[in-house]
Amino acid sequence: MALETILKTLAMPFITSNKEVRTSDVLQYLLPKDAESRLRDAEAALHAATEWAQETLNSIGDAVVTTDLDSQVTYLNRVAETLTGWSGAEAIGKPLADVLHLIDSKTLQATPNPAQRAMQENRTVGLAMDCVLIRHDGSQLEIEDSAAPIHDRNGRVIGAVIVFHDACQSPTQSAKLAYQAQHDALTGLPNRVLLSERLTRAIGLAHRHQHQVALMYLDLDAFKPINDSLGHALGDHLLQSVAGRLSDCIRDTDTVCRQGGDEFVVLLSEINKPQDAARIAEKILAALAEPYRISNHELRITTSIGISLYPDDGTDDPTLLHNADTAMYHAKKSGRNHYQFFRADMNALMMQRSHIEAQLHRALEEDAIFFDYQPRIDIATGDICSVEALIRWRDPTLGLMPPPSFLPVAEACGLIVPIGHWVLRETCRQLQAWRKQGVDIVPMAVNMSAIELSDKTLPARIADILAETGLDARFLELEVTETDLMHLTDASASTLFELSDLGIRIAIDDFGVGSASLMHLKRFPISSLNIAPCFVHDMLDNPDDARFLKAIINLGQTLDMCVIAKGVETQAQLDRLTLQGCDGAQGFLFSAPLSATDFRALLGGPARTTWQQHQVARGLPPGSQRTHAE
Repeated sequence: MALETILKTLAMPFITSNKEVRTSDVLQYLLPKDAESRLRDAEAALHAATEWAQETLNSIGDAVVTTDLDSQVTYLNRVAETLTGWSGAEAIGKPLADVLHLIDSKTLQATPNPAQRAMQENRTVGLAMDCVLIRHDGSQLEIEDSAAPIHDRNGRVIGAVIVFHDACQSPTQSAKLAYQAQHDALTGLPNRVLLSERLTRAIGLAHRHQHQVALMYLDLDAFKPINDSLGHALGDHLLQSVAGRLSDCIRDTDTVCRQGGDEFVVLLSEINKPQDAARIAEKILAALAEPYRISNHELRITTSIGISLYPDDGTDDPTLLHNADTAMYHAKKSGRNHYQFFRADMNALMMQRSHIEAQLHRALEEDAIFFDYQPRIDIATGDICSVEALIRWRDPTLGLMPPPSFLPVAEACGLIVPIGHWVLRETCRQLQAWRKQGVDIVPMAVNMSAIELSDKTLPARIADILAETGLDARFLELEVTETDLMHLTDASASTLFELSDLGIRIAIDDFGVGSASLMHLKRFPISSLNIAPCFVHDMLDNPDDARFLKAIINLGQTLDMCVIAKGVETQAQLDRLTLQGCDGAQGFLFSAPLSATDFRALLGGPARTTWQQHQVARGLPPGSQRTHAE
């Protein structure tokens, strides 16, 4: 019951001795009469009025507490006794702050009591939001409502009345709790509970009216490095921005749900053909790829989308959601920032993924991961100028696994960081071991993911490994793909500079396939550019690729970078690269990836062999063509 209602109730006539009595009836006893009779009647009327008021206040559902001008408690009704835990006998005469001890639920700090404000400002005031009552026994109760001043007959403030109730029992609170149960607290989007209800309803309507439903499962690409390096507060802002853009991409009849973490689900409740879902997916990809400006950071993030359709890919909620998730994984595995529709054969691949994940844990424990080594050639001299360490894993069931088949799984299940630790330590250990054997070693390049670069402890960890193994930092090169480079945060960029200050070389791998700008090249301490193999493969037949390749070589060398062409398989390709002034080359023309033993033999002693001599030693004429099929 609201405060105004209570005050109106107290102003209504009351009944005594089966007679309706009003305030005016009490006042009539003040008219000249026999004094004793007049006093007796007045006392009876006042007692009746008091009894009536107390019965009224005790019968209502709200707690009522009154105070005098000094904020001493003068009255509690029964509900107030129940909610505060104080009896009337204990509370009357006590300071209001003791009986009605209020704190803010978020800060846990004391909050001003509204009675004092009501008296000071001579007006009705409400309780602060998220107000919690500390009861007599120390338990807590969220309450809500208001306070008002009490006046004497001359209009002077003589106290206050506070009316409140258990907020959990109010219709407003019930609606609030119902909303919270169905919506994500961070983004305000529907959560999985509400999505399930709407998906069930959409399936029922689709069955009745013979149309399709599409379910999209979205996972943000490279969100974790941003969240880890720039902090969860900024990550939360980014998720809220993503939620807003997703909502702008759909119709009012569709639903965007936050599934958890950086995963979202979009329900297209009615489509006529799969192309309708594809069109929305393309719209989402374009919208999310636009830069985000948050707290002086310009962030770029993309998403991978899997799509399942009712009834083709499932006829119930769990199946559709599982199949959309499966398709999303394949979209991410095949390059990210695009969408894929579910196919039946994907489930078999998902089972393989589960097997890979389980075996990877064991592989790390049992040292079943190893390196192959592919040399890089100085085009001008023919000498081996560096080498790339290529991670390998031989699964006991599936056999030799190429990196693209297990590294995405490692990234998805959180194993990419421990694998990265192993790679760094093994690289430094192996190089220093060869050096102690008298081998004239060359710099060794290893791949580094954006997730690893988001680890602020990486420079210190690598410094410890270098100190432990005794390896000179200049023999370690870290490769970052152009795509990952574009998504590096300011914190990750700072990490690159710390690594460079240690003397470690930084290279951009697969340059040309992403969309890094000149600003990216100037922003980071890059020492090498590795041209993506696709441009080398096509440069003899495609003039545009040839011109693009020449431009990359000129750009890199202008910025004082060493330019390496990867994927060189023919002498004709090498001849063209030589004419264009490329610094180095890597590919099957020179050598397939070698075991540690074979590569150590290739390095030999202080007088290292050229790749031509290596060809002759293996029974091949210098300059003969090799292909990756060998």
